[in-house]
Order: sequence, then C-alpha cells, then structure tokens
Amino acid sequence: MKNEKIISQLSLEQKAKLLAGKDFWQTVNIDELGIPSIFLADGPNGLRKQKAAADHLGLNESIKSTCFPTSATIANSWNPLIVETFSSMLGVEAVAERVSVVLGPGVNIKRNPLAGRNFEYYSEDPYLAGKISAAFIRGVQSNGIATTVKHFAANNQEYRRMSSDSVVDERALRELYLTPFEISVKEGQSKAIMASYNLVNGVYANENSHLLNDILRKEWGFDGVIVSDWGGLNDKVASIKATAELEMPTSGGQTTLELIEAVKDGKVSQEELDQAVDRVLTLVFDTHKAFENKPVTFNKELHHSIAQKAAEESIVLLKNEENILPIKPKDKVAIIGDFAKEQRFQGAGSSGVNPTQVDTILDSISDNDFNYVGFSKGFHRYGRKSKRLLNQAKKLAIKADVVLLFLGLDEYSETEGLDRKTLMLPQNQLTLLEHLHEVNKNIVVVLSCGSVIDTSFDRLAKGLLHTYLPGQAGAKATLNILTGKVSPSGKLSETYPVSYEQVPSSPYFPGKQNTVEYRESIFVGYRYFDKARISVKYPFGHGLTYSKFNLSELVVDDHKVSFKIKNIGNCEAQEVAQLYIGKSNTKILRPTKELKGFIKVALKPNEEREVSIPFDEYSFRFYNAKSKQFEVEPGDYEIYIGTSSEDISLKRKIIQKGNMTTLPYTLDELKAYKEMNILNIPNKEFKTLLGRDIPKAEFVFYKKKRMVVDYNTTVQQLKYSRGWSGRFFAFGVRFGHGFLRLIGQKKTANMMQMALYHNPMRNISRLTGGMITWKQLDGLILMFNGHFFKGVKQFIKGRNKKQKKEGRS
Repeated sequence: MKNEKIISQLSLEQKAKLLAGKDFWQTVNIDELGIPSIFLADGPNGLRKQKAAADHLGLNESIKSTCFPTSATIANSWNPLIVETFSSMLGVEAVAERVSVVLGPGVNIKRNPLAGRNFEYYSEDPYLAGKISAAFIRGVQSNGIATTVKHFAANNQEYRRMSSDSVVDERALRELYLTPFEISVKEGQSKAIMASYNLVNGVYANENSHLLNDILRKEWGFDGVIVSDWGGLNDKVASIKATAELEMPTSGGQTTLELIEAVKDGKVSQEELDQAVDRVLTLVFDTHKAFENKPVTFNKELHHSIAQKAAEESIVLLKNEENILPIKPKDKVAIIGDFAKEQRFQGAGSSGVNPTQVDTILDSISDNDFNYVGFSKGFHRYGRKSKRLLNQAKKLAIKADVVLLFLGLDEYSETEGLDRKTLMLPQNQLTLLEHLHEVNKNIVVVLSCGSVIDTSFDRLAKGLLHTYLPGQAGAKATLNILTGKVSPSGKLSETYPVSYEQVPSSPYFPGKQNTVEYRESIFVGYRYFDKARISVKYPFGHGLTYSKFNLSELVVDDHKVSFKIKNIGNCEAQEVAQLYIGKSNTKILRPTKELKGFIKVALKPNEEREVSIPFDEYSFRFYNAKSKQFEVEPGDYEIYIGTSSEDISLKRKIIQKGNMTTLPYTLDELKAYKEMNILNIPNKEFKTLLGRDIPKAEFVFYKKKRMVVDYNTTVQQLKYSRGWSGRFFAFGVRFGHGFLRLIGQKKTANMMQMALYHNPMRNISRLTGGMITWKQLDGLILMFNGHFFKGVKQFIKGRNKKQKKEGRS
C-alpha cells in the first residue's frame, strides 16, 4: 500500500469516515494526520462548482467557468487533439477553483436517440467514444487532478434510472457498453470511475463485483477510486466488498456506522478496508499537490477562443444543395427563429455551466459582411402557436435572397432525468418552415439541439447546418461556418434514421418496469442499419465540407493501413478519413463493418498527404461469451476506408490467423438475429444469447395493484402502496408535476420529476445528508405499507434520537 504508515495511525472510525463524503461535494479531512479534504465537481463540458447551496441537478448557481461544447457536440469533431486542448483548459479552471476531481467524461453508448442524457455522451460507437474520452482525460489530468469516467455501466435511459435492471448479453456488454470505459482506463489512465445508479444483470453497478473487480480492476488494471453516483449507494458493505470505495455525498454517518459494524462482525476484512482507504488517500494526496503554487485565476479570453475553435471543428453541415452555403457577401440575408436570438449552447441538469460570457448570433452579425435585412422571432420557443409571429417572418423572408432559419429543441426537452417522447421538432417550428418555403425557396436551417431529431423537414431547405450544443462561443463559430470563414469539418457521431420506428432498440426502450432488455444486442446504430440494409437519413460519420477530397492508393499490412488523401476543391478544409473493418464470411453474428480507426487531416487546395491508421487490440477482436474472453475469428477480413459508414472509397482484404477456441453458438439457434429481424427478437433467442433465463420485468404485486414498499421502491411505484399515505404522496408528486407544466413552469416541473419521481426510498435519507435518518425512513416505509400509526411513532422516535444526538431537547 502507498499510504501504509498513515493508515496504521487511523482508527477504525476514521477509516470508515474517509470512505464517504463530508458533505455534498467534499471528502472527509483528518487534520491531525495531514489528510486534506478534496472537492469534486461536475465538468463534462465546463466546471460546475457550487459554492453555496449544493445539489446535483443544476438547481443552484455555480461559479462562472468556460462553457465548452457539450460531449455530443465535441464528438463530432473526430479530433482528439482539439478535445485534449479544451479539456486541459477545463483542468486549469478546476485547479484555479481548487477542484481535485472533475466528474466527467460521460461515455455511455447512445443506444436510443430518445435517451434524455444523450447530449452528455459521445457516440453510438464505442471506439469513437473511447478515443474522445481518452483525449479528454489526458487534457484534464495534465493539470495533476483527476477525471471520473461515468456512468459505469449500461446506464442508457433516464426512466427509472436509479432502480432499473439492464439485462444485456455479455458480448454486447463487453463490445459496446464497456469498451469506451476500457479505452478510458487503458489509454486515458483516468484516476477515477463513477458507478451508475442502475443494476446490471441483476446486481447494482456500485456493488457488482463482476464489473468492478473482475473486469475493471483485474482485466484492465484499474487502481484508482470507484465513486458512487450521487445517492447511488444501495448497500455499503456490498460496495466495499466489490472494491467501490467512495460513497458520495455524505449519508450523515449512517452508512459509516454500517461499515464499522461490518468490520467488527468480520463481514469486511481489515485488508479490504485498508485497501479501500489506501486508494482514496492516494487520490487525495496526488490531486492535492496540483494546487501548490498554482494561480487562482485563468485567462478567460483565451479559454473562450479555444471554446470557439472546438465548436468550429464540431458543427456538422448535413446538406448543401446548390452550394447555398457559404453565404455570398452580397446576399441579402434574413435571420428568423428564436434560437438566433438565444441560441441553445448547453444541456440541462448536473452538467449545466454558468458561462463566463455568451456570444449570440444577433450581436455577432456586425462582424460579418453579408447584407443583413433583419430578424424575426418566427415562433414561440416552447411550442405555442402564433399567427402574428408567423406572418412577420413571412414578410421578412420575402425581402431576402437567403433565409437563415434557426430551429431547435428547447432547454427542457433535453435534460438529465427525463427521456424525450418524440424525435419531432415542435409543430409550430415545422409550420413556420412550410410557410416560409412558400415565399422563399432559399432556406438554410440551423439546428440547436443535442440529440438526434427527425430531419424529414429538410425537403423544404436547401441547407441544413447542425450546431448541436456548441458552448458559449458557439454563435461566432456558427457564423464563421455560414459565411465560409471556416469550412465545416464536423462528422456525425450517431446515425439519423428516417423514422424512430427504424431504431433497433425502439421496441425495447425504455424499460418501463423492473428491467430494460437489450434485445438488439450488438446491433446498435449503424451496426444495425448497415447490416439490415435499411436506408437512413444521414449515416454515421457523415458531414460535408466546402471542398472535395479524393482517397487513393490503399496499402494494408499486418500493422496498419496507409493511403493518400488529396484536397481537390478550391478552399482549405479538413476531412475525416474513417477505417472500418468487417468479415463477411463469418460463423458468428457480426455487423457488416465497425469503426476501428480515424484520422482528421487539414489540407490546402491541391495538397496531398499520405496517412496511416494503425491496427490495435480492438481491430479484429470479438467477445466469446462461451470461452469468456476476447478472441479473433480466423479468415479474411474486409478493410474499408471512407468518409462515412456509407461513403466508402477504398477496400482491401487482409487475412487473420485468429485464435478462436470454440463457437459461442450456432447461427441456427439465433434465426431472428441472423435474418436481422431485430425489432422482433423472440424470448427463446434472447435467452440463448443471455445464457440464462430472462428476468421477470413486471412489478411484483402481493395482490392486485398493491406492492410491499421497501428501500428500493421508487416514488413512482408508491401509487401501488398498501397504505393510503404512500398513494397520496405519489399522487401529490404527479399532481404537482402536471400542475406546474399546465401553468408553464416546465423547468420546475422537470426538476421535480428528476429529483423525486424515479428516486428510490433509500435516497430520502441518502440525499438529505442525514436530515431524514434511516430510522425515520423506516417509519415512512411502515406508513406506506399501511401501518400508519406505527410508522408515525417510528418516525418521531427516529427524530427524537437524532435531536438527542445533536444535543437538542
């Protein structure tokens, strides 16, 4: 152990205290032994450090920091260098604010486009997500502090995110959902990992020894700290046994007592306890050194300019009919749409940043030389119809050569804690587009949203520019691309389907009751559309530039691919060359091809460069659930080089000797998978893939519509409680949410749902820092189970005990 001497001086109580938070954001300090407290803060796309009232949902204001492009946006850059650059700036700001641990990046796979937190994640592809994540980690940790890769693992929906059980076969788990974490650990060397709220194959992630001990620590060699998500601890003893050492936030000492008792009873060994303490102390001492002689300020202008550069590399030009973009200097341009006045630049929830400044489209117009003829709001942001706004916009559009129409999703449509219900833009925005098209055909739609939407409206637009959520400097970055000062170079990190019904996980998302069944297995995103030969609106990896490129002379050897790329257009631009690998002659289920490498190249007109992409441990492997290891199937492999998953320019074959020991199954056992009938996977085949019975999804009722309330019963489920008090409580939450939405208080309504609706009962104690003790919680549970007076007595007894402990009468 690295801290053996100090650990030998700690009492059992002190050791146990070190394994939980001191308050909402800080760890415990022991001054007499020189152990400082460290601060943890959210930070996937900018630091969110709260100085006063603390919460994990973004309710209270935080200190000002640079808001960089969100994760969904920056993944479209396909440029690890720009990610490492901006994240090193983020790390500088964290050091200036004395933050030791940045809670990010989030690398969960975008399994379904409606998942509410997709704007915080990178991609539907594990290789791209892992590479971008590793760059983010290198940047932040270059400042001596730590990142926390989250949410480990298979946490891919917000509905019942704290209590649902992700039922996923081992191959899909390893190849899709764990690979981004694996790259983050092996290549990024992240010092911390955050366990997710949910269960994975029947066991809470924070106490899942298979995930945490067998895979994360033993296979990948992770020796850092595993921290719970806020309020995500289910069983303290089980989490310590699974090597998850740090519980956040504080539980008011409740779980510390549980751990002390477990050590005294021999349920947790002294060695297990000391190793957990050693890992926490290593994180504390290593990151605390970063503050020595470091400034407490940072260069806001420099960081803002880096945020702008990152946005410019990430914005994606999806469509450019008749080369309507870039805007010509003499073009008369009308700007229409509420999102031009107030562009969305970030998501909502725990990742919300209080920016140092925010550029806006309208304020930045004067920096450009096109002929601006005016602005019209066009629509109400939150969906209300307005004939007046529509008519004003039409009158303005008639005067223009080109209409820049800014559409998007509002701030409350994409947020932590809530999944979206539809891919569609609000109808009032689509109606406006139809009316504008009647008076002016030269329309460029500029999108502001952090997730996949239905883009079938693009038949009415000659240009479609997707800014995603580009951060505080996104407006100037957007205008630079619209006017051609910068050629767009972003590429989609996710597929845009023609309709939601095409999405392979659509029949299984979200899991509404106890389980979430990942029946689509490895066929997520382009892995499915490509194999099933289903046309999509915009494929994975797609993105246009203002130039043209030619790829040629592909050479493949045992270690790498090499080829030439030439700019054959008229302007300097960047292109992303993508390496895909497939195997058509296979005995196992496989996508047609998978991303296994990429490189972004900047070239001047007529400039040509030879580039190489190396093979690595991820290139040819698949996870064999039967032999329980990654293996390589022998035979021919197809090598593809292109500029999207559909736009392939070069192709070669390579032979791999392979090391497959046994077939995991016969394809005849998996007929629906083999025939790509993924939307209708029968129980028998899913069971075969799982290698066990499918867990029961339904809530367990002891009689019709009545269930026993326990620590893991959610507020949502209280409507089925035996006691009237539980049902009344659940009704109150539902009524409050509906009423707030009815009177237009969508933000407060969403916050209420995020904070309460899907929370398990245990969090009434865990997330209140001891305000509600475990004994008082027991009283509430008694009441909700129909023992009202006995519960009230228990609640009062718990309150009195707490007051006595605090020295009050």
